[in-house]
Amino acid sequence: MAVTAALDVGLKRIGLALCLDGKTVLPQPAVLRKNRDQAAREVDAFLREWQVTRLVVGVPKEGRDEEAMGRRIRHFVSLLDFGGEVFYVDEAFTSKEAEERLRGEVKIRRDGRLDSVAAQLILERALPLLH
Repeated sequence: MAVTAALDVGLKRIGLALCLDGKTVLPQPAVLRKNRDQAAREVDAFLREWQVTRLVVGVPKEGRDEEAMGRRIRHFVSLLDFGGEVFYVDEAFTSKEAEERLRGEVKIRRDGRLDSVAAQLILERALPLLH
């Protein structure tokens, strides 16, 4: 079974999610981004630890920052030492939906949980397309 991970790449945090069985997606602790090299090293370590073979990366498909953020996200992924398959998918509304999912459960803080739930949503949406 292919191990699939998802990234929600932001300027301050990188949300991570993981799917080991092709069905269940679990959010993982986010990478708090000090600089892109440190963040890339931490994401690489995560991908190696879980022996990830497929990576799903959310990119904005609409909005005024679409092109600039898309370039930044693709550049960040190019810094990774990852030899598996990479899929770029639309991340539309995942942060908003993640907020809704977490509402009442936890106080929304800047600890990365929201970003990792957004990564979870990205991967949940992409899984049916990957099979």
